[in-house]
Amino acid sequence: MYPSRFSYDAPTTVAEAIDLLRRAGGEAKVLAGGQSLVPMMKLRFASPEMLVDINNIPGLAYHSADPDGTYRIGALCRHEDLEKDAELVTQQPTIAAAAPVIADPIVRTRGTVVGSLCHADPQGDWASVMSALGGSIVAEGPSGRRSIQCAEFVNGPFQNLLEFDELAIEAFVPPPVGARSGGYLKLERRIGDFATVGVAVSVESSGDQVTRAGIGLTGVGPSTICAEAAAELLVGQDLNPETIHRAAELASEISQPRSDHRGSAAYKRHVVATFVTRILSSLELATREAA
Repeated sequence: MYPSRFSYDAPTTVAEAIDLLRRAGGEAKVLAGGQSLVPMMKLRFASPEMLVDINNIPGLAYHSADPDGTYRIGALCRHEDLEKDAELVTQQPTIAAAAPVIADPIVRTRGTVVGSLCHADPQGDWASVMSALGGSIVAEGPSGRRSIQCAEFVNGPFQNLLEFDELAIEAFVPPPVGARSGGYLKLERRIGDFATVGVAVSVESSGDQVTRAGIGLTGVGPSTICAEAAAELLVGQDLNPETIHRAAELASEISQPRSDHRGSAAYKRHVVATFVTRILSSLELATREAA
């Protein structure tokens, strides 16, 4: 199929992009990587009257750490940019684990992290990663900038809290409280497929004690799930088989999978528990080896 008719504009400043979105009155879509939007338009699942292409706006293709440890990802940072950053393994291990398993190499070359977050696909990987890390989205509109917690940003399948005249400028992860570790595991039928189940874990610790933790679940609910009770159980504790087992149980219990051609709901809950156990057990082992 071919997309329906639309107008196209390529602004060169954020202010110009916001003005275009405002004048479109909710009938415009932002084009960054286009790896989700363009296929949806070809199938006419999306029929915007205007495309606002932000690729000509300078200064948005960055990913960097502030002196205080805040990690920022600009609106035009590609998945591939993170995949190829060797420093991420120590700076942002959960992000580093997720970057190589986002879709396939072609998509990772053009697709953007912030665009994926805004797309709000229940099977998208980055929302669970950023939620586990306590990340936020910075949106800019006619009234200025505001920050939205990633855990609250997605409010339904393919829905987010952006106003029609707001542009997502960046995503950021707050400074760690202690040493940061973590991981991301994804079950897919084949390479490049959407996640049947995805689990993101972030742990910050001082010595043997966990100071902050986050667990995000992909593909097992109508939107990304933050397993808050499972993460809170770890805080103030050391990682050990008992706390790991209980956290895995709580994460599995809060998941809301549906039985489909990818597997039964019971199977997907089991995978959630297994992935949480594997990631936390690997972190426990690394802690013991470093001691």
